[in-house]
Amino acid sequence: MIISTPNALCFGDEFPASGAPCLAHVEGHGLTMTFLPDADACGRRSESVPFSELTVSAGGLDHDQLVATWAGATGQRTLYLKNPDLIRAFRQAAPDRLTIPLERAAEQVRQVRQRRRIVWMLVGGTLLASVLGLWFGSDLLVELAVDRIPVEWEQKLGESAYHDFLARQEVMKEGPAVAAVTEMTHRMTDTIAGNPYTFDITVVKSDVVNAFALPGGYIVVFTGLMKKAENSEEVAGVLAHELNHVLQRHGLERIVKQLGFVAVVSIVLGNQQGLGGVMKQLGIELMTLKFGRAQETEADLTGLQLLHRAKIDPNGMITFFQRLAEKDDGRVEWFSTHPMSSARAERLNAELTDLPKQTSEPFTFDWTNVRASLGAQAGGSP
Repeated sequence: MIISTPNALCFGDEFPASGAPCLAHVEGHGLTMTFLPDADACGRRSESVPFSELTVSAGGLDHDQLVATWAGATGQRTLYLKNPDLIRAFRQAAPDRLTIPLERAAEQVRQVRQRRRIVWMLVGGTLLASVLGLWFGSDLLVELAVDRIPVEWEQKLGESAYHDFLARQEVMKEGPAVAAVTEMTHRMTDTIAGNPYTFDITVVKSDVVNAFALPGGYIVVFTGLMKKAENSEEVAGVLAHELNHVLQRHGLERIVKQLGFVAVVSIVLGNQQGLGGVMKQLGIELMTLKFGRAQETEADLTGLQLLHRAKIDPNGMITFFQRLAEKDDGRVEWFSTHPMSSARAERLNAELTDLPKQTSEPFTFDWTNVRASLGAQAGGSP
């Protein structure tokens, strides 16, 4: 008798623990198993069992096999059927009493296969999403991470770096320049609905033409910038730009990007415990963070809108940036971190054209006196 390739595995007391490979056939009365010569410890070449003695269920490592069990002459036997054709033949030949167990086993197999497909889809989707996230969606991940960082944490971070910086500077605590900056700031911040920040603006005595914002609402304005400005609206334009770097949380976004992808995912998933310590390590680096082009554009446009709401002439913002870019040929320090271009100026002009026409309200201070208090000469030169 020629024995074909085994299509089932039988377990019983007289068989090895790994089971005995056999060739199973479905016949009208039941099942017939033909064993390989080296697998039949009792020397029997075949064994038959009627359907009436069988119980069936789903089983196997993946729970996707048909398991037939019966009481043999030497103890319980269990036959595992995995071949689809063999299982189909068994279902067709089985009597009615096995219909319900077979349907239950088939449903279990379907559920296992469905779960397996879902798992692989999730694994594949996760991998794909990770790759696409790294390639296309890093900014989205950063935004998600930033959204999970409380404003209070952001303020503590900015405050630490802010005081560290001011400790090495000559801070102006009073005078016309401080009063002017305070009035400008209040005019603008009073129009911000739902403002979560308490802005702290400091004037630092330095000929550097610069101003910068730190996370949490801390802004530094150098007297060199105020002496360079021809009118108060130009300084207000710079302040509006810096205020919106804070309001849009641009500094925090740059920090999160520096922390790296793993840290970002950790923040998104809710693990923020070590964030404060990592941020403190950045220290003075906060002062040199360079904003991206999209962030600069956003600060420009939202700054222009802020000026308009505060009834401050928005033209000052545009003319100041244009004048410095032309006269200093990009050498002014403010432009090392805030690059100016004709395209940006054109975009601001277009935004200004779309804003409703209104009459600007002047500040209460005299800008000539403010500049004079700083030692600036007439005509816009320090």
